[in-house]
Amino acid sequence: MADSVEYLQRLTLITKDKDPLAVQAETAPTIAALIHRVPDADLKRRSAPGKWSVVEIVAHLAEDELVTSWRYRQMLEHPGCSLAGFDQDKWAARGRYEEWSSQEALDMFRSLRTANLRMLRALKSEEWMRFGEHAERGRISVRDLAVHMAGHDLNHLAQIRALLANQALISVHSE
Repeated sequence: MADSVEYLQRLTLITKDKDPLAVQAETAPTIAALIHRVPDADLKRRSAPGKWSVVEIVAHLAEDELVTSWRYRQMLEHPGCSLAGFDQDKWAARGRYEEWSSQEALDMFRSLRTANLRMLRALKSEEWMRFGEHAERGRISVRDLAVHMAGHDLNHLAQIRALLANQALISVHSE
């Protein structure tokens, strides 16, 4: 639980003073630029046993966006609804992330993210405050979830950059 609290605090800190929709809009293009011309074999390389590769991180982002799509829509349609958590490692195993190509992971992520951003940009101010009861985090609003997802993106982009830098596939300073 302490790890979870620390993680949520880190996401809150890295999104401070950032527009969550702008951050989210930049994630797929940033990933595309980072992995452009990097062979899938390199993108599937793990830094250590039990750690995700770049492709697995992007597949996780895609499936987390799928879950988030559902959560947004449930809160908007049924304010106060229950929002189940999920075990990302079980989803990765069941989804066989190690078998995905970088392009299919990025395409799925991009498609779902585009649909979510289209919906979010059209919300009225009161709709941003609709909420659900998350099994692990308690009460969260649509806005809270959008901010969380922006932080989640930034966290995973940092991981992708670190993996690529460790493999000497990009410069640490590339954007």
